[in-house]
Amino acid sequence: MKKFFPVYLRVPLIFFIVFALMEYFIDSGDRPAFIKYPMVSVFLFVFLFILIAIEITMSAVNRVMYQLMTPEEKAKLAYENSLSLQESTWYKELMQKLTKTQPIENEGDLLMDHDYDGIKELDNNLPPWWVYLFYMGIIFGVIYFARYEVFGGDDQETELKMEMAQAKVDVEEYLKTAPDLMDEKSVVLLTDATDLAAGKEIFTTNCAACHRADAGGQIGPNLTDDHWILGGGIKNVFHTITNGGRDGKGMVSWKTNGLKPKEIQKVASYILSLQGSNPKEPKAPEGEIWVDESATKDVTASTKNESTEVKK
Repeated sequence: MKKFFPVYLRVPLIFFIVFALMEYFIDSGDRPAFIKYPMVSVFLFVFLFILIAIEITMSAVNRVMYQLMTPEEKAKLAYENSLSLQESTWYKELMQKLTKTQPIENEGDLLMDHDYDGIKELDNNLPPWWVYLFYMGIIFGVIYFARYEVFGGDDQETELKMEMAQAKVDVEEYLKTAPDLMDEKSVVLLTDATDLAAGKEIFTTNCAACHRADAGGQIGPNLTDDHWILGGGIKNVFHTITNGGRDGKGMVSWKTNGLKPKEIQKVASYILSLQGSNPKEPKAPEGEIWVDESATKDVTASTKNESTEVKK
């Protein structure tokens, strides 16, 4: 067997099989496992060293064993090494076990009575590999039928629907915590001083030219009063900054002008923190007074609960 896979093929083949298996089974993201996890590189290096050492040791043992052989044994070994793959003993034994073929000398015992224009038929047994596959197919069919037809197992369509539903849930959960995939439905108001400071810097760089540094309004509207053209609150302000203002005369879309969702969240939170700051000479109010309906509902519900408790 070794002559068909010499050492210069055998060692790289075994090494790369182990390497491929480790890359397949070790989850290393977008980087190879041997780069992300240094211990994998150490293991592969040690494995290669041991593999080469085994080959060197076996080669030395074979040379010693060859020197201890008698001339007859050396001649027999040379003869076996000269045989091709199909002529080798182990190959013949393997094929005999797989096919159970009879020697050509026994064809007379296998002849059947069928004879058509001199063509005769042999009564050979079915190959064992084919018989075993046939039995395995029967066993598989019984298990499959019982699993999906008798016990009502999930078929491929049901599994697909379940996986799609779970994927939808996973995506929604991911969107809640992924800053660069944030939208007006998932955005929340930031109140941390660090975030507001970052929002102020973004506002000064990109928004002060139209709204003034104090947000009192210039070309754009005053952002410190309670009047809003497209709605107030973090969700509406985030949506306006992201997608732009009114067509033809409103603010540009900052989504396409270099601001990421997390940056838009910070600048929107900073703008809302300026509510009621009363800058000097503010621009006249534009739009309508915006009332947070969700907050109103919460206050109403709280009032009802307090009234119920008083009655009790």
